Amino acid sequence: MKIIILATGGTFDKIYYDALSDYRIGEPQVGAMLRQARVSVDYAVEAVVSKDSLDMTDADRQLLRRRIEDDDRHRHFVITHGTDTMAATAAALRGIAGKTVVLTGAASPARFRDSDAVFNTGFALAAVQLLAPGVYVAMNGVVFKAGQVAKNPATGYFEARPAS
Repeated sequence: MKIIILATGGTFDKIYYDALSDYRIGEPQVGAMLRQARVSVDYAVEAVVSKDSLDMTDADRQLLRRRIEDDDRHRHFVITHGTDTMAATAAALRGIAGKTVVLTGAASPARFRDSDAVFNTGFALAAVQLLAPGVYVAMNGVVFKAGQVAKNPATGYFEARPAS
């Protein structure tokens, strides 16, 4: 089983530009992070979009959907995504037949030592191997079905919601 990791940017891939005193989306961090963690599962990383999730559009979501649907060789996908609109993207991906798709992200950039990116990515990699086909969000040790999750802006945590 090969897991395809689709990077979309978000806080996960943000880097600090000191000269500008600003954060911007950089190269996908997940590959280097997984190499450092000595992850032995077969995976490939592909940058599909490189944006803050608040800038994600329906066209971006359709691009992700087409990328997954058109892949005849792989059935397991992890998407690194900004947390602000992760639930919306997961909902937009519902109904992809025969594939397991898990979205995950981070509250702080993966480059930060105290980031939750490493845990969330490892959790998502385990989840995508164990879950039935469908679309899920895996954050902070909890798995949610797409369309049944929302980020609580007051706490920063994801919560189960009634199916939409």
